Amino acid sequence: QLHLVESGGGLVQPGGSLRLSCAVSGFTLDDYVIGWLRQAPGKEREGVSCITMSDGRLYYSDSVKGRFTISRDNTKNTVYLEMNSLKYEDTAVYYCTAAARWSRWFRGSYDYWGQGTQVTVSS
Repeated sequence: QLHLVESGGGLVQPGGSLRLSCAVSGFTLDDYVIGWLRQAPGKEREGVSCITMSDGRLYYSDSVKGRFTISRDNTKNTVYLEMNSLKYEDTAVYYCTAAARWSRWFRGSYDYWGQGTQVTVSS
């Protein structure tokens, strides 16, 4: 059975940084696209970044490009999201998601979800 477990959320001031981690277990990681989406109250769900575990192909949404960095450690079956220069509008629950294909991730057709971790940017 697949598990995606997020960690690293919390409260940070504007301009600060956080690193989210997604520990993955239960399937062959190389076969999947792993990414992060966020959901803020009253806003649409947004896929902010993803990475292919096999070859490291990357995606960033325009809202986070240049500030967030996604990376993977296949030896630890973990995906990271380094978030810098955080803004109030980055406040959301961040979910780690997995999809069997690149196109599926972008359609929001996730095969697996984590439980989510809250990120709050506030002074």
